[in-house]
Amino acid sequence: MNYSLMSKHVKVYRESAIFIHGLALYLEENGISSIIKDSNESARLAGFAVPQNSVELQVLESDVERAKKLIVVFNESSDD
Repeated sequence: MNYSLMSKHVKVYRESAIFIHGLALYLEENGISSIIKDSNESARLAGFAVPQNSVELQVLESDVERAKKLIVVFNESSDD
């Protein structure tokens, strides 16, 4: 994909690393690229502690609405 320098990523979800990686894969399969911001790993490397559910999933601002709809579907399928 061609991203302009003005593209802005927006946080759409925060959860555990395992959940976020699965969600990122699901979004990718549906044509939405994402960035995973793992504060746990950054803090661990720096010697700090952070809450377990502090991994963020970010998508392009232009994809937020589509991503939110897909996240609802993903959550519903995860509850089964």
